[in-house]
Amino acid sequence: MWIFNVNVLVFLICFVGPYETLALQDVTADLFGTENFGTVAAFGDFNSDKQTDIFIIREQSEVVIFLADLKTPYFKPKVHINLLPSDHTITSVVPGDYDGDSQMDVLLTTQLKSKDTTVFIFWGNNQTLDMDGRLELNKTFEDQPLVMDYNGDMIPDIFGVIKGSSTPSAEVCYLTKRNPVWQNALSPPVNMHIPHSNAFIDLNKDFTADLFLTVQGPTPQGPKFETWINKDGNFSRMDVLPADPPSAARLVGQSSFVDFDGDGYQDHLLPVCLDEACQNSAIFLSKPGQKTWVSVLWEFNQKDTLWGFVPGKPGQPLGLHLGDYNLDGFPDALVVLRNTSGSNQQAFLLENVPCKNPNCQSIGRMFRIHWDQSDLSAIPHATVATFFDIYEDGILDMLVLSQAEGRDGLIIHALKNNFEADAYFVKVMVLSGLCFNDCPEEVKPFGVNQPGPYVMYTTVDSNGYLKNASAGQLSQSAHFALQLPYTVLGLGRSANFLDHLYVGIPRLPGDTDIRKQEWTAIIPNSQLIVIPYPHNEPRSWSAKLYLTPSNSVLLTAIALIGVCVFILVIIGILHWQEKKADDREKRQEAHRFHFDAM
Repeated sequence: MWIFNVNVLVFLICFVGPYETLALQDVTADLFGTENFGTVAAFGDFNSDKQTDIFIIREQSEVVIFLADLKTPYFKPKVHINLLPSDHTITSVVPGDYDGDSQMDVLLTTQLKSKDTTVFIFWGNNQTLDMDGRLELNKTFEDQPLVMDYNGDMIPDIFGVIKGSSTPSAEVCYLTKRNPVWQNALSPPVNMHIPHSNAFIDLNKDFTADLFLTVQGPTPQGPKFETWINKDGNFSRMDVLPADPPSAARLVGQSSFVDFDGDGYQDHLLPVCLDEACQNSAIFLSKPGQKTWVSVLWEFNQKDTLWGFVPGKPGQPLGLHLGDYNLDGFPDALVVLRNTSGSNQQAFLLENVPCKNPNCQSIGRMFRIHWDQSDLSAIPHATVATFFDIYEDGILDMLVLSQAEGRDGLIIHALKNNFEADAYFVKVMVLSGLCFNDCPEEVKPFGVNQPGPYVMYTTVDSNGYLKNASAGQLSQSAHFALQLPYTVLGLGRSANFLDHLYVGIPRLPGDTDIRKQEWTAIIPNSQLIVIPYPHNEPRSWSAKLYLTPSNSVLLTAIALIGVCVFILVIIGILHWQEKKADDREKRQEAHRFHFDAM
């Protein structure tokens, strides 16, 4: 009996112990049914139900909002925006609360034949849109604007270079009362590179978002980089990152910002082509405070086949989409590559792994291409690939757009990430904090898509080493940045409580106090919704915690229930045997001849 019990326990330990599976599953039909076409343009919780919805552009003239549902198909087309002039082509969608009423509005950028960028805003109204009261900004931009919180009031503003001015000047537009108020943004004026990859992200780890700009370089093809640090709520020019792209780059892609090596600082990732035809590609990284570029991906050979980046187009420049695919605390990337000797084009996963080459020794990490992801390679003519938490379980899945055969539109593919390992995460979404329990019209303030907050954690891993990770929320908005309205930070295989979680928000002009709050002992595999209300009193900020049981927890529970059932069966058998023995003894006692009675 003891040998049997030990074997059962060994089996259970092996069954629920450390394991890891890297697999994808096509769930397109479950998500969209037959509506899986169009260009995925943005994400946001439109109806404030704590489920992320998807904004899709169709035929460059209509935006359809797919609301998350509990029944298949899990995303249904519910809201249509098509009341635009016929000569306007929709180029981007940026959801956000632009008037400060804690309801999601929708900003659309459109382009005319003159290449001017016009901005339309549809105002949110009780989980719908006011289609008749749209606002068209009275100025146009040279390129798609950056949505940021320029003045630190936790209401998104619109930043960009105005078209038609004698000297290129950056301006910011405030829409607090639904009336556009324009203000000169930076001095001296800047000449933006088109397409830009401007970002509103903390670059010096003071939990206050700074401004990163891609400006025009000496040649039309090459940009330069400027960093404007937020000092007491005002932006000042300061060289924090290299001002020039890598000298070997001939075509420069979109800048991205991510804590690549887990030191708590945001690093600058830059995909480039090393020749005009993009036959040779690379990804470079620069760290704040350093003036050099380090290559973190240079190997694009799959046996005898050479792959490379797809040269950017006006509507879709070359860029990376980042997310922690395997929850190890180091962000990975999705990118579209093309066969340099053929016409095949497909999406690939770039895994963030320890550096094994002298090129990246100073960083300690590098990208490695997953060549064996059959579900990704099964999608031909891919154009865009991005991460998205489909089932709101903290595990990042994938959305891939591919060119339809014989059609101009794009097909949407949804791939569920079946990655299963004893790895943990924390998912954080920071709201605007403009209201808490006293929101106007009793709305729920969850669908605001707030740009600028900065999140960082510090904890101790299973080996006793200090572990950091950080991320900025919605730092970029133009040219299909496709950033999520929350951050998912992997914890690796450490099931310990999170020692410290820090959240910071932008500051008002002249405000010298950092708006930052700390929470301790955060449970792993939880979603934290932070409400920074009131803004200037971080100690009063509240956080709502929602738990997401992992597969390990569920398997452990199943194993525990199985052991309990097994023990109950053994107890039942022993009890039944004891009862039979008692009955037999009673019968023998009844038939026994009592000599004492004679």
